[in-house]
Amino acid sequence: MRLTGLALVLSIGVVISGCSGGSSSPSSSNSTFTITPSSASIDTNGSVQFKAVLTGTSTPANVTWTVSGGDPVSSCNQTLAITSTGLFTPPDCMTQDVDKATVTATLVGSTLTTPTASVVITITPGFLQPLTPENATIPANGTMTFYTYTSEVGGSTGINYALSNTSTGSTGGVGTLSGSSCTRAGITSSNPQYTYCQVTYTAPSVISATTPTFLVATIGTTTSQTDAPILLNSAGISSSPLTNQNVQTGAIELGTSGGSNSDYDTATQNGYNYYIADCCGGTLGSLVTDGTYKYILSNNHVLARSDWGGTNSSSAIGSTIVQPGLIDDNCIPFGSTGSTLNSVASLTGYVPLNAPATNVDAAVAFINNGSVDPTGKILNLGTPSGGTLSPAAPAAGAGETATPNLTVAKSGRTTGLTCSSIAAVGVDDIPVEYFTDCAGTNPYITKYYNNQIAIVSNSFSDAGDSGSLIVDASNAEPVALLFAGGTDSNNQTETIAQPVGDVLSELGSTTIAPTSTAMEYITGKTFTFVGGTTHSVSCLNYDAGTFNPSSGKKLAALSAGETNRLNAALANAQSIVSSRGGILGVAAGKSYDHPGEAAVVVYTDKTLANVTVPATIGGVRTIAVPTTAAEIAAGTARTTPSTGITLSSAALSNAITIKNQLKHSLTSSQSYFGVGVSQSLDNPNEAALYIFVDKNHVPATLPATLSGLRTRYVIMNRLRITRSYRTAPHPSRCAVRNFAAQQPAWQPATERLNLR
Repeated sequence: MRLTGLALVLSIGVVISGCSGGSSSPSSSNSTFTITPSSASIDTNGSVQFKAVLTGTSTPANVTWTVSGGDPVSSCNQTLAITSTGLFTPPDCMTQDVDKATVTATLVGSTLTTPTASVVITITPGFLQPLTPENATIPANGTMTFYTYTSEVGGSTGINYALSNTSTGSTGGVGTLSGSSCTRAGITSSNPQYTYCQVTYTAPSVISATTPTFLVATIGTTTSQTDAPILLNSAGISSSPLTNQNVQTGAIELGTSGGSNSDYDTATQNGYNYYIADCCGGTLGSLVTDGTYKYILSNNHVLARSDWGGTNSSSAIGSTIVQPGLIDDNCIPFGSTGSTLNSVASLTGYVPLNAPATNVDAAVAFINNGSVDPTGKILNLGTPSGGTLSPAAPAAGAGETATPNLTVAKSGRTTGLTCSSIAAVGVDDIPVEYFTDCAGTNPYITKYYNNQIAIVSNSFSDAGDSGSLIVDASNAEPVALLFAGGTDSNNQTETIAQPVGDVLSELGSTTIAPTSTAMEYITGKTFTFVGGTTHSVSCLNYDAGTFNPSSGKKLAALSAGETNRLNAALANAQSIVSSRGGILGVAAGKSYDHPGEAAVVVYTDKTLANVTVPATIGGVRTIAVPTTAAEIAAGTARTTPSTGITLSSAALSNAITIKNQLKHSLTSSQSYFGVGVSQSLDNPNEAALYIFVDKNHVPATLPATLSGLRTRYVIMNRLRITRSYRTAPHPSRCAVRNFAAQQPAWQPATERLNLR
């Protein structure tokens, strides 16, 4: 899908005629059946499950479902839909504050005069995309203007902004907001394409410590909201991921937006006129060498479009790699009128995804002469200089092995420089879905990976950070290649990455490669990272919202059932209290290994080594808290476990052995889709199994231990990979969910939450 031969449409000059809607006065029942609910009001983030039952019974009626009405602009109803089972989903754009759609059920084979019943649904806009920038580090008196948008292209609903000390609140944050305003933007004032709003944040004049506050955006009276963590710091540092998205001049530094110049989907108008419908992109992560040549390293799905659109075609080799990605240049490919992209490399090879033996998502691109900093510098990876973070190269060589609780950093397209800690290693049997198009509508393959790394953090990564190099924050040694992620049921983001040892090894042994003498075959090469000496990374850690004993975030209140379980366990727990055995007392608590569950706090004598704490008491999890009898008597003993403890190699090795014994029996069930090894948060001296649970198939019980190991459960949707994604101008739409080509330069691509 090269640009040649395509009629690239990049503007909309007229309002398309024929955009209209209708109305009706329906009844939710007739003499034979009734629809429930009889009415509905939702925003565009919701859905409604309708049912039709025979009158006076609970017996389902045999009906077909249809939907009509919706927005007065017909193109906004392209995704207005109802399934054969009655599940209604709203459209993906609106041109007014309120739309109404009519859902109709028709009795199959009926001879009734009126075989139908209908329900009116009131729809309000809930489209609220991530703030731009998605995070920021700001010093005392520093300012930053944030933007966000909604695809309501008419009406009067605006975006509301508030400061908070949590990511979901509306009060408690520090600093001030000013200049809040909203604009209906588009081709002409009579043909708007989207609504964008902005607000300016100013940090307080005195900042005593590095701490986060949150800018929270909401829209109208809907439940839709998004937030941007603001890391206030006394070191004078100002930073945002917009640096990673900008066009660079000269030899580019990595950690930047980028991808294939052909990373777009095409469509036709009137059956013959091609145009670009949408585009995507990721991160140009780092520089590697085979000893002779230097290459950009990123993911297969970023540089090679997932085996080049699912074909493993050799025609992909040599294709242009650009900086920034198409998503940050209005979907205008390099070489086209209006493009500001840099051509920086040529796709040289990729590890095929559809080969069963491969276990990484990786590709390399031979750099153009003078286009990339030859030292391998990555944006923001260095020390502060003049209030900004300088670029720096990672440590040269083959990298290091990941361990649980290791503090790591990455610099990526969407969230910039962020830091967190590794939650789990050796994650096996984890499926990831791939698609051949940006829109994620054409499935390609579901690939199962082993030996993966999991990082839990609210702010470590987001869509578009695929391909980022993850390094040890203490020495900049490469650790992993970021490629996937999602959000769990506790609203914590799970980032999935691949060990650099596996990436480098498979690049040198299984990569599809060209035959030209300029780049030679890659197969049989030994790759290492281009870089310098070891150095620390100036960590930006936005993780105040992460469930961690040291994060300061309060766990949610326990349910009545959990409270009852805890009270029963506390009565049993008194039997283990023995000062001679090192158990000084017990108390009520909440588990960090599985938030939402109760835990018995077990106070241990911190002057004694190797005090044994049972993993459960009466089926309830335990938390080990070293303390003294004096602290207990004074009421100053903590109820949270210790932090900063390194898991012993023996405990880690034993946990890996148990994980290998259990993983196939676990993942053969539809409930589980990956299992690795972690450090217990409730008792950091012990290892824990780290188990991914399908949120649509959660089993009735989730055991607190398996084969003697503590468990940490991650309940979430299954992983699906894509790049950052945006919609280009559509020559036949009255309105679009995302942006027109004429959008302001600061506006982001559409970020697909739960995807990388």
